[in-house]
Amino acid sequence: MAAKKTTAAKKAPAAAKKAPAKKAAGAKKPNAAFMKEMTPSAALAEIVGNKPLPRTQVVSKIWDYIKKNNLQDAKNKRQINADDKLKPIFGGKKSVTMFEMTALVNKQLT
Repeated sequence: MAAKKTTAAKKAPAAAKKAPAKKAAGAKKPNAAFMKEMTPSAALAEIVGNKPLPRTQVVSKIWDYIKKNNLQDAKNKRQINADDKLKPIFGGKKSVTMFEMTALVNKQLT
């Protein structure tokens, strides 16, 4: 029985050493479409600025605005409550889900 324990102990560290190599080899490159700079609409520019930005940066800045102004619903964190600046972006809706928000924001980019 002692021989089996030492064999198992030797295999475990070897497996741990191989795991990081797989992560490095399988690392994904960012999608070029997400990194393309896009110009925000006038309504969206009030929140993120009027300079062209990648979509990822636009969504990040909107989330910063939402958190800063406490617009995330207290009970359902997936729900975003619109204020006066977000209503035009959300198509006049008072509240949208975070998944809807991304689609509505993409419509505001050219």
